[in-house]
Amino acid sequence: MDNTISELAASIRSIPDYPKPGIIFRDITTLLGNPRAFRRAVDELVQPYAGTKIDKIAGMEARGFILGGAVAHQLSSGFVPIRKKGKLPHDTVRIAYSLEYGVDEMEMHRDAVQPGEKVILVDDLIATGGTAVGATKLLRQIGAEVVGACFVIDLPDLGGRKKLEELGVVVHTLVEFAGH
Repeated sequence: MDNTISELAASIRSIPDYPKPGIIFRDITTLLGNPRAFRRAVDELVQPYAGTKIDKIAGMEARGFILGGAVAHQLSSGFVPIRKKGKLPHDTVRIAYSLEYGVDEMEMHRDAVQPGEKVILVDDLIATGGTAVGATKLLRQIGAEVVGACFVIDLPDLGGRKKLEELGVVVHTLVEFAGH
């Protein structure tokens, strides 16, 4: 494993049996609190898009806001928050998406992205892919060109990356952890 990736993986706290027995929660707050790891993670997320014209970065609530804002800054792009239903004050578009434990809804401002704008989706982790697939469909619904999605963590055993790739989205991740 590359030294940078090893350092990033070591900066992520693993919490067993959270939120339920058998699950290992991958907590990036320790990575965010480590200035060197945070900067390296952002640099690595930005790297595939350096020199490319990206109009907007779409971050999913809530850790995607932190990472997405930093990525948007580095790429000189705008930032679009994708939020849980009922959190945005202006005219919104909404989509229902599947979670491991049911269905939820997310929304964004209708005027946040113009048709044809190039958008990268950013979040901390891709697991089952329900949220990321929903966000991709929401962005496409208003005419965005989703040129990629990037995540600090991939849990490949849960298949989310594959679902995004089946939608034609190029996925970039930094660290993989086996299991749930």
